[in-house]
Amino acid sequence: MNPSFRDASRVLAFAIGAWLVTATALASDEPPAGALRKDEVSIPFVNHRNIRDWQADKDQGLWIQDERRNWYYAKLLAPCYNLDWALHIGFDTGSTDSLDRFSSIVVPDPTYSRGHHERCQITSLTRSDAPPPKAKHAPKQKGIDKQAVKNS
Repeated sequence: MNPSFRDASRVLAFAIGAWLVTATALASDEPPAGALRKDEVSIPFVNHRNIRDWQADKDQGLWIQDERRNWYYAKLLAPCYNLDWALHIGFDTGSTDSLDRFSSIVVPDPTYSRGHHERCQITSLTRSDAPPPKAKHAPKQKGIDKQAVKNS
């Protein structure tokens, strides 16, 4: 066997092995070593007024509080554009009556007439801390700044 062919086959075998290790690591759902892994949960009896409160995480997710005051975070498959502005939402749990990672959030779409809505698929539902407090805006000054007018 030609020595250069033997070296090329070794390099090729090494490259394939490195590619397999990298592809396996990227395809794995396991978190990296030392990372905190949160288990998937479900909230039972959602259709029986078991949800106490909720708060949108812009258009990326939703904090949900059950009647026992436990908080959960629902991560969404894609941006849910009307969620941050919604005054009310619905939960589509299918026939299970439990909110979980297979459920959807139903958000009214204000740009259409009554009956249109946006359906946002949940991909992950985990226990969470309470949502961070909303940032308060600085109060607007009323009237005219007399010092600015005087100096101009």
